[in-house]
Amino acid sequence: MKVLCYGVRDVELPIFESCNKNFGYDLELVPDYLNTKESAEMAKGFDAVLLRGNCFANKQNLDIFKELGVKYLLTRTAGYEHIDVPYAQQLDFKMAFVPGYSPNAIAELAVTHAMMLLRHMAYATARSGKKDFIIDSFEFSKEIRNCTVGCIGLGRIGRVAASLYAGLGAHVIGYDMFQIKGIESYCTQVPLEELLPQCDIVSIHARYTAGDPKIVTREFISKMKDGAILVNAARGQLVDTEAVIEGIESGKLNGFGVDTLIDEADIFGKDFGDGEIPNQTLAKLQSLYPKVLITPHLGSYTDEAVTNMVEISFQNLKDLAETGDCKFKIK
Repeated sequence: MKVLCYGVRDVELPIFESCNKNFGYDLELVPDYLNTKESAEMAKGFDAVLLRGNCFANKQNLDIFKELGVKYLLTRTAGYEHIDVPYAQQLDFKMAFVPGYSPNAIAELAVTHAMMLLRHMAYATARSGKKDFIIDSFEFSKEIRNCTVGCIGLGRIGRVAASLYAGLGAHVIGYDMFQIKGIESYCTQVPLEELLPQCDIVSIHARYTAGDPKIVTREFISKMKDGAILVNAARGQLVDTEAVIEGIESGKLNGFGVDTLIDEADIFGKDFGDGEIPNQTLAKLQSLYPKVLITPHLGSYTDEAVTNMVEISFQNLKDLAETGDCKFKIK
């Protein structure tokens, strides 16, 4: 079985090779993303392709895959909005995804964003990096143990995040559409209307399905505590970026940490140097550093998470090839 894996970074190579010892695929690991006709044509001679986020299996690329004889289309991500699923089904591709991986990877990054914003670490280290060691009034902060943290979405990642915040001494409350059991020792579940006005930090961990409405809107932010910090550890589609920009500029929000953005493919994976960011909204958001901290979708960029994603993807392919079905089939 010949498998072309897109978007494989150098540090991931040993993980792919180690995981493959249990499967024996003929792997081609390339750093290229699937985002051009030329990148799609790289699949010539391969039975399967393995994508990652911001690899776009659109009509053009799917037609090329079909013509080249690709049979299996897999993604090592939980979301698969980057695949035109209805059209791929018409072309009879067998598809699968990874429903989840190390929740700690995402939760730890969310807490890191929150703590950096709370203690003004980016601001302080940027100044010291320029040889300015004077402490100013902006660097004064609260301690996390004197803060209330609200986790919105109490799935696997949200629960880990809540436990980490609680471990730091914060008073943690959470909201979820469902009543979650077994979290009482570190998180109290409350209605959203009760959570927003009392939280110093709001950490978003909600699930997203294509077509879902945004969670973070102007109305949402207006109900938050003045000077609160907002962290989005979920999908960028859940946040109205313009509303966040207004919140930061007005002082309603004291910070925003984010790892995923709407239209993130416009900027993530690119170095603009001294040039202009072409997406004006994202350019404005980036300009609000250090009150806005953007990481380029690296939540899953850990040894454990990558191993989970690769192992599950390889097992998906094995099951599809042997039975025509798998546990995490895209339907």
